[in-house]
Amino acid sequence: MKKYNIFALLMLLIAPLCFMACSENEDTVEEFPDWKNRNEAYFDNIYEKAMGIEDGSWKIIRNYSLEDTIPAGYADHIVVEVLEEGTGSGCPMFTDSVLVHYRGRLLPSTSYSEGYVFDESYEGEFNPHTALPRQLYVGGLIDGFTTALQYMHIGDRWRVYIPYQLGYGSTGSTGIPAYSTLVFDIALVAYYRPGVTPDPWYAKKGKWITE
Repeated sequence: MKKYNIFALLMLLIAPLCFMACSENEDTVEEFPDWKNRNEAYFDNIYEKAMGIEDGSWKIIRNYSLEDTIPAGYADHIVVEVLEEGTGSGCPMFTDSVLVHYRGRLLPSTSYSEGYVFDESYEGEFNPHTALPRQLYVGGLIDGFTTALQYMHIGDRWRVYIPYQLGYGSTGSTGIPAYSTLVFDIALVAYYRPGVTPDPWYAKKGKWITE
């Protein structure tokens, strides 16, 4: 009789745990459902939207690494929304380094209504007077980011839409699922030519080109 009592007690203890496990499984929601199709459709829509706007506030820029003789599809381009237009005369080259403010996010997902921020050089609302720019090498970035920088002028602030083919592709990266369209806010502060040792980020003159 004692054995049966012990068995019954064990069952009473185990049952709530089983119920909790089942409940947790039932409540589990996929963070990135139908991610590839959603991201492809989103970028296609943004591309077509930009095609219909001719006032200069949107740009479509071909991937810098794609030869001119090769036919290009939507995913061979980035789409740019111009947030602020700078007055600088030149643009960074592939071999240059830059000082930029940026924030990169994914498309909205289950837990992130505005898109998960996977990398940023500043926190909160962007303030060019208090944010510290980050130094990057133009040629060491994903194709979409590299393409954008080579068309930016100092003072430009762009929202750049990058298809996954020019981002992290079908494999993804840390914190970034495969097939992710990337949305970057980028502000170009300065750049410098190779062959010289760059001044610190706070330099106003010298080797950095700031205007």
